[in-house]
Order: sequence, then structure tokens, then C-alpha cells
Amino acid sequence: MSTAQPKSLFAYLKWAIISTFIGLALGAWLGWSTTGTLAGMLTVFFICAVLAVLEISLSFDNAIVNANKLKEMTPVWQHRFLTWGILIAVFGMRIVFPLLIVVIAANIGPIDAMIMAASRPEEYSRIMHEAHLPIAAFGGTFLMMVALTYFFDHDKEIHWVHWLESRLSRYAEIKGIEIAFVLLVMLVFSRFIEGEARTVFIVSAIYGLLTFLVVEVLGGFLDSTQEAAKATAQGGLGAFLYLEVLDASFSFDGVIGAFALTQNLFVIAIGLGIGAMYVRSMTIMLVERGTLTQYRFLEHGAFYAILILSVIMYVQTIYHIPEVITGLGGAALIGVALWSSIRWNRNSEAAE
Repeated sequence: MSTAQPKSLFAYLKWAIISTFIGLALGAWLGWSTTGTLAGMLTVFFICAVLAVLEISLSFDNAIVNANKLKEMTPVWQHRFLTWGILIAVFGMRIVFPLLIVVIAANIGPIDAMIMAASRPEEYSRIMHEAHLPIAAFGGTFLMMVALTYFFDHDKEIHWVHWLESRLSRYAEIKGIEIAFVLLVMLVFSRFIEGEARTVFIVSAIYGLLTFLVVEVLGGFLDSTQEAAKATAQGGLGAFLYLEVLDASFSFDGVIGAFALTQNLFVIAIGLGIGAMYVRSMTIMLVERGTLTQYRFLEHGAFYAILILSVIMYVQTIYHIPEVITGLGGAALIGVALWSSIRWNRNSEAAE
């Protein structure tokens, strides 16, 4: 009886690689059609490639968290997230979301926002940058709650930074401690913001907190109030909604940061869309290979990266921090966590 061979790395990355060739070809065509020069074509081609790398570096921790949540979902809902979810991630967050910001901020219609993106990219970029403060406050609060909920968990048994995580796990018995911590951080940062911007920051941060709580309550409600068979499917729906909001929060920083490289919405969509396909492929690989089980501290590194990203998003409401620092910082933390996991596995094997 033959056993199935494990999938190769290329098999997991096949569609991501195909999307890379298609996306870069579209970028080159867009550069040629808008500038009519070889230099312009190569410039857009290069920007698309850089944006894809930026998205991958910023979102690798997102893939790990997605994989952790997907383990608990039924195969049907796993498939729906990896199909419908990627459409929402690429088209919703990379195209519709920036347009929606401009529609709300400039009080114009969606068609007018599309026309502005195509004909007046400088104005479009200016509106996006002006909306950065509420976006950073909302996304930073949501991600901070995601990270703290992981560490303030009484049932958490595996600790990477043991002296810290063991204490946080014990304090999880105090109801609402993570919410109190986030509110305290929110108030501290609001002291460094003056005028009307302070109100905008606080209101946006509160909306981020409420969004996290609503998604959590909705997921728990769908899990606990339905019949057994139906609850499984509905629980998948709750997890699906949670992952979509989580992906949106991760995308805020990348979408805003992309305007530092180009003001063309379509170039941004191509570059970040390519990166999103790699995140999807990495998520599938982590789930199917059981990588999170094999490398016990990898998940910890991802949640530390999320916590640091949330703080950086708060800091960005006051000072500009280059996106490359954010991406490299998260990748470095995950790399250290991977190294610690490999060392732990070797020590365990040696002890046996």
C-alpha cells in the first residue's frame, strides 16, 4: 500500500508564482501604457515587485495567526476562507478599502473616487495620508487586543519567554485585564496628540476595541447557540469573520505605506495582491504540514510581532516609522522564534 508523498514547496507556492508572473506582466504593461517609455515600464515593474516583498514581510505573522485559527475550522470553511477570503483580501482590502476611505473622507461617490485615483493620484494620495491617524488607531487597537488575548490565557501551557508569559497567563483570571491594558495604552498615547486629532484618535481606537469585542461575541454566539451540526458550520462563519477583520487590520499599514512608493492605486493593488497570494500559500502550508506543532514557539513569535506592530501603529499617529522597519522587525522576531523552536527540538531529542 503506497503512502501519499508530502507536497513540495513549489506545489504550495504554485499559484503564488503564477500570480507573480501575471501581476508583474500587468505592472509592466501599465507602466508602458501610462508612460510610453521603457524606463517608465521598468519603474512600475520594480515598484510592483517591491510592494509584493513589502506585503510578504509585513504579513508573514498574519499567515501564522491565520493557520492557528484555520486548524479549528471545518474543511469546508477552511476552503471558503482560502478562496473567498483571498478575493476579499486582494480586491476588498487592496482596492475597495482605499476607495472607501476616499469616498468617506472627500464625501464623493465611488465612481468619482475611481476617477480621482486614475486622473488625480496626488489628490487621492493626500486624502489617504490624511486618513492615516484614524486607520492606525483602529488597526493598532484591534491588533493589540488580538495579541494580548493570546498571552492573557489561563489555559496557555507553552511559554517562550517563560518569566513573562507565565505571569500573564496567571493574571488572565482577572476579567477584562487585557481591555484595561489597551485602554491605558490608548490614554497614554492620546496625551501626545493635540487638538481635534486627539478626539479622532480616541474615537477610532474605541471603534477598534468594539470591533474586536463584537467579532469575539459573534463567534462565541454562533458556536454556542446552534444545534451540533449547524454549530460547526456557524462556528466556521464566526472564525471566518474574525480572520477577515484580522486580515483587514494587518492590511492597513501596508496599504497606507504603499503610497510612499507610488500614488497609483492600480500599481498598489497589483503589488500588494501578489504579496497576498504568497500569504495565502504560506497559510495553507503551515496548516497542512503542521508547522505550528512542529515548531512550538513559532506562534509565540507571530503574536509578539503583532503586539509590536500594534504599538508601532500607535506610534505612527505621532511619528513616521518606515514600513521596512516594521516588516524587518516582525520577520526578525519570527526568525528568532523559529531558531528557538529548532534548538528546543534538538535538546529534546538529545535528552531522549
